[in-house]
Amino acid sequence: MALSARVMLHEDLCKGCGLCVRFCPRKIIFLDGRINAMGYHPATVVEQEKCTGCCICAWMCPDVVIEVERDEVA
Repeated sequence: MALSARVMLHEDLCKGCGLCVRFCPRKIIFLDGRINAMGYHPATVVEQEKCTGCCICAWMCPDVVIEVERDEVA
C-alpha cells in the first residue's frame, strides 16, 4: 500500500517565519509573494503530490497552522 499525503496550511494565520520551508525534506513549501490578512507572506505548498506525509512542517510550525492529512492508497 502506498501513502498519499496532503499539507493544509491556514494561510491567513501564517506569520511567514519560514521554518516549514527550511525543514521540508521535499522542498515543496515556499513563502508566497502575496500578503495574508495578518500582513505576512504566508507559506504555500507547490507540487502537493510530492508530499510524503512526514509531518516535519507541522512539527516545526510555532503557530500550529499546518495540518498533514495522510491516506493509504491501495
